[in-house]
Amino acid sequence: MRWKTPATLTVIRYACLILLAAISIMPFYITIMNSTHSNVEIARDLNLLPGDDLKANYEQIVKHMNIFRGFYNSLKVTIPSVVLSLYFGALTAFGFAKYKFRGSGFLFSTVLITMMIPMQLGLIGYYHLHNTLRLLDTTIPLIIPWIAHPATVFFIKMYIDSAIPDALLEAARIDGSHEFRSFNTLVLPLLTPALATLAIFNFVGSWNNYIMPLIILFSKDKFTLPLLISMLKGVYTNNYGAIYLGVTISIVPIIAVYAFFSRRIIGGLVVGSVKG
Repeated sequence: MRWKTPATLTVIRYACLILLAAISIMPFYITIMNSTHSNVEIARDLNLLPGDDLKANYEQIVKHMNIFRGFYNSLKVTIPSVVLSLYFGALTAFGFAKYKFRGSGFLFSTVLITMMIPMQLGLIGYYHLHNTLRLLDTTIPLIIPWIAHPATVFFIKMYIDSAIPDALLEAARIDGSHEFRSFNTLVLPLLTPALATLAIFNFVGSWNNYIMPLIILFSKDKFTLPLLISMLKGVYTNNYGAIYLGVTISIVPIIAVYAFFSRRIIGGLVVGSVKG
């Protein structure tokens, strides 16, 4: 049949991809457009074009809270969290993947089990622990847990098992390189695609983290961006334009991180294919 020709099938595939892309992008697009409109316009119509109230909505936010202080606080928590989770997650995964010792299977199974436990179950104990350590109302409790991020360990271990042969490490040992140096200079660069992928997920997870800062932070000048945005609804009961603008500001770093690290993912895969 004519509709089964390669050209027609290609058109159908691209049409489906464009439709899925439009469905995925539309909520973000509407959020950005609504941030430039007033309450009346948001309630009355589906706004697909920019409005004239962006300045007024921004002035409402700046008048009642320092949203850019929250921006800075979120960066101060998120960047160390991502760096620590990637490095120590890769180091732990490297140990599980390349060193076989008694109990390694049990320990790795324990890591997998912790992935299935909801974070909310440990909130009370987590609060009491940091209350005892006098770390409440600081950013340290929001950063340290990312060092032991089980999903990061699992993902990188699977990548090491499939992409880094034992012969590579044995050659490094013959050349006199010790294990820690081999990890830092040889293994870590080869993990670029996996680390870039996890950097995106971990950045989004830490940046959007709401429940942990809610129970740890008390001072308004230390609030992260999600906490400040959650306050917009209370301060501006009906000013949805200001709320949409706050959400729009909060998603800008996520888009920037994705745009940056997605290139690293593609570049790392291409390098790996050339070397292979």
